[in-house]
Amino acid sequence: MTDPRPFRIDVPDAVLTDLRERLARTRWPEPIPGTEWDYGAKVETVRELCEYWRDGYDWRAVEADLNAVPGFLCEIDGVDLHYWHVRGSAPGALPLLLIHGWPGSIYEFRRLLGPLSEQFDLVIPALPGFGFGGKPRERGWGVTRIAAAFDALMSRLGYERYGVQGGDWGGILAAKLGAAYPERVAGIHVNYVIAPPPPDAGPEHADAIEQYRHWRTFEDAYSRLQRTKPDSLTVGQSDSPAGLAAWILEKWRAWTDPAGDVERHFSRDLLLANVTLYWVTETANSANRSYYERAREPRRITSRIAVPTGVALSTEAVQRVPRERAERSYADIRRWTEFPRGGHFFAAEEPQLLAEELRAFFRPFRGTS
Repeated sequence: MTDPRPFRIDVPDAVLTDLRERLARTRWPEPIPGTEWDYGAKVETVRELCEYWRDGYDWRAVEADLNAVPGFLCEIDGVDLHYWHVRGSAPGALPLLLIHGWPGSIYEFRRLLGPLSEQFDLVIPALPGFGFGGKPRERGWGVTRIAAAFDALMSRLGYERYGVQGGDWGGILAAKLGAAYPERVAGIHVNYVIAPPPPDAGPEHADAIEQYRHWRTFEDAYSRLQRTKPDSLTVGQSDSPAGLAAWILEKWRAWTDPAGDVERHFSRDLLLANVTLYWVTETANSANRSYYERAREPRRITSRIAVPTGVALSTEAVQRVPRERAERSYADIRRWTEFPRGGHFFAAEEPQLLAEELRAFFRPFRGTS
């Protein structure tokens, strides 16, 4: 473990020039006339986005915005963790660990920092192998090891007790941190709950069973591929920025509320900021491998999570689980919120709603760390 050291993002001009040249040389597939998104990424839409990426997008403006937040590197367990650290201005500010997922980045939380920076000491790490931190060079970086690294980071920063919030991988890691370190985690807040219908579910669960079946049949292919043969995919994603953009954009489109209306909530610049983070750091491969490592982890959470828990669910169907199913995993749910809008990338899509939710849930824990 090393001391934290300040870090500023400065992507070499040669990397950006190479990106534009690769985009200009993209060999586009020919779609079937009249098709939309039913075959996967719509070629015409991805092509238009990539043309803007090549000729109109300003990475340097995003880079300046990223660097406006205090950034650091700290080596934990042999891997450099890249993180933002924003200290709260109010007395008794609670340390709060914000954790992103795939195919996202710490940039999802950018608009959330202002609303939360008074009440919380914010620590926002990139997952190992994502973004500007180090890449794991060995097997075994699953949820258990990542949670241990994040807890070690919080300890290194001087926090004896802290809260955790996350969605997607962040929600899974929040649960793991709460289960593994209950003496240090004051409470967890998740906007992602894995709670499929039980095999013996009765007819009253028919809608939930159908939603889950639809997800497994039509939406889960990315996960199955990434947890079984990730490098077969990422050879192409590491060579073709258009291929990387297609893979990521399709998920942001499908998982945004309402599905298919991604540009209603996210500008092209925000979408490309996230994709560019993967491209310039060459982390498509290491990020996708997180699924492979998770699938081979020997240890899982074996008992109900006892730390105080807040659950906030968006309108995304696969996440809209009933409370009784969630309570099989979380023993102490103290706040349950079902938002009338919002999708998978909730921190980026509805930052004000999430900020209000986090202030309400974590208010009792302020001053206890």
